[in-house]
Amino acid sequence: MSDRTGSGGDGPGATGDADAGVDSVTLEVIRNGCEAVAEEMNATLVRTGYSPNIKERRDCSTALFDADGEMIAQAETMPVHLGAMPYSVAAAVEAFPAETLSPGDSVLLNDPFRGGAHLPDLTLVTPVHDAAGEEVVAFAANRAHHADIGGSTAGSVAADSTEIYQEGLRIPPVKFEEGTGAVGEDGTPEGEVREDVLSMVLANVRTPEERRGDLRAQVAANATGRRRFRDLAEEHGADLPPAVEEIKDYSERRMRAELAELPDGTYEFADALDDDGRGNEDLAVEAAVTVDGDEVTVDFTGTAEQTEGPVNAVLAVTASATYYAVRCVTDPDIPPNHGCYRPIEVVAPEGTIVNPEPPAAVVGGNLETSQRVTDVVLGALAEADPESVVAACQGTMNNVTLGGTDPRGDGDSPYAFYETQGGGFGGRAGGDGMDGVHVHMSNTLNTPAEVLETAYPLRIERYELRPDSGGPGEHRGGLGLRRDIRVRGHTARFSLLAERHESRPYGLAGGGEGAAGAAYIVDGSGDELETLPAKHTRDLPAGTVVSVRTPGGGGYGDPADRDAEAIERDLRLGKLTPEAARERYGHGAGADAGDD
Repeated sequence: MSDRTGSGGDGPGATGDADAGVDSVTLEVIRNGCEAVAEEMNATLVRTGYSPNIKERRDCSTALFDADGEMIAQAETMPVHLGAMPYSVAAAVEAFPAETLSPGDSVLLNDPFRGGAHLPDLTLVTPVHDAAGEEVVAFAANRAHHADIGGSTAGSVAADSTEIYQEGLRIPPVKFEEGTGAVGEDGTPEGEVREDVLSMVLANVRTPEERRGDLRAQVAANATGRRRFRDLAEEHGADLPPAVEEIKDYSERRMRAELAELPDGTYEFADALDDDGRGNEDLAVEAAVTVDGDEVTVDFTGTAEQTEGPVNAVLAVTASATYYAVRCVTDPDIPPNHGCYRPIEVVAPEGTIVNPEPPAAVVGGNLETSQRVTDVVLGALAEADPESVVAACQGTMNNVTLGGTDPRGDGDSPYAFYETQGGGFGGRAGGDGMDGVHVHMSNTLNTPAEVLETAYPLRIERYELRPDSGGPGEHRGGLGLRRDIRVRGHTARFSLLAERHESRPYGLAGGGEGAAGAAYIVDGSGDELETLPAKHTRDLPAGTVVSVRTPGGGGYGDPADRDAEAIERDLRLGKLTPEAARERYGHGAGADAGDD
């Protein structure tokens, strides 16, 4: 989003070869090798995952960390996972210091108050030992969103939870695999899953076989990371440790160079969550972003106190959203690792919705509050560098869960369906926002209708873009979606956890707001029968159709400056109605829009 390059053109090692003792070409080879390891881990996780949430939606992330628990490289997948995963690795190492870990071990956790984000996200941390099996030289880690981890509602994303105990099984760092002492054919150590821990997890979820499969995929992903990093170590030998340090330093230099080009000053922005689902409304999220030379401090003082409903975001999530926003307005091509986060300080007062104390309900903090944190930090940075910031995107993940007993087959199989839904991306300098995509902290895909209808007793009745939902501007906001889902042959427990049903995504540089989201019970023709709150849990009888409408993105620039050909294109494609064209752009006033 920025054309500034800082020191990027010099490459790793350009100012550090003398200390690192590794030439720039080798450094670049090693850096790309580490990134390739993380990407291959992610490919393994997706390919071997069992649930549609992993295989189809790719709601998972992978990364490599050095022996000190500092991130070296990541697969560019889920932003909300990646900035937070270092907290999980730190928690795992605190509970199981490196010197106590054997080759083949791994540590599992999901506790939001001990390095996790929210309970459905299970993180697996695996040490990588040297060839002698004596010293930990790195960690492979991955995080996967499990479609159910117990709790009061199928899918474990309950809109009505008030404390974390209702949200599912809470797992502090625990040894999940133990090394057997054996070595595989490829020379890497073998581990064995602890059946007592696995049994404890499976006894607390509605879909144990699906969970077993996804956990096996996580084990396989880290095994890939361990094997490939050992290959790097064997190939590069003594060059690898100093190269890893220099790669982090290189990212730090590039980030500092980018920050130094922003004008010094304090930039403030405020927005709010609609509510917490428990009657507490307009929950403020405020940020003061101070740029001071080559450093930035993001202070959330003034943000609402932690609340009763499930929209509290733990510090790891708040930091993750902040890191992401700063990366967006500097240079997203800076290699994402520990180094590029060093110049960024996050101040999040304890006891607020951006740093709650236990036993706060937090499942929606990871999903919804993270999006508002992103909106607020980007809104503040727009004052410093307006052309590098998009207008507000949809600002929600539109979390839908459905669960019950599948009437197909033996009629005795529980299921839990979870998905997030795309919406409008904000308009930006030089281009319209994208339509119907997952935005900012969510980078998943949709659940294909064919997969959804095969895996679950549900049917997609309607799936389309929402005309006129993108905010007007010289560059309009992206369109939101409409997705209608029918419950087939059983009563399903339904939960919706969404945002921006009251507030609307903001525009920038004179652009208008995007459309708000909405949800309804509809009849067979798609006509609205009942309006649903954005945070809502209820039983849906067989045949019920729930319709979720997602927000559009905000517009960028004065609508009067929009090109007439772009308006005609939107009219031709059905993205804009003639009425909206006349009202927003004066297009076709006094004549039929199609004749203008």
